[in-house]
Amino acid sequence: MIGKGTTFRVARATDNLDSIAEMYQKGLGFSVLAKFAGHAGFDGVILGHPGEVYHIEFTHHRGTTVGRAPTQDNLLVFYLDEVDQWRKACSQAEAVGFIKVQSYNPYWDLLGATYEDIDGYRIVFQREAWAV
Repeated sequence: MIGKGTTFRVARATDNLDSIAEMYQKGLGFSVLAKFAGHAGFDGVILGHPGEVYHIEFTHHRGTTVGRAPTQDNLLVFYLDEVDQWRKACSQAEAVGFIKVQSYNPYWDLLGATYEDIDGYRIVFQREAWAV
């Protein structure tokens, strides 16, 4: 059963491993938690914050092309309840090359800002606290 104590990782293929890793490091403030090369033809980098229970992993399978995001609704959403923190996140993302776009789902434009990375995948900085 998945529950407390579980670590969550989102893994995503890319044709731009070094560039996308740098973009998420500098734009979102993630640290490199691990790297691997030549693992059954795969290279990768795992990003996150040390001690946290969520990570993002980017992989590249040598000799394979994966292309861009399949839709404009492939999102990673970050809830930032402090306005200054939200503004800083938006500025930092833009400074490293994330492109501000109108969200495919207009809900995210009400209190958030949507950005597209070099692979066409999107992140949302939602300007509110997550409440269940």
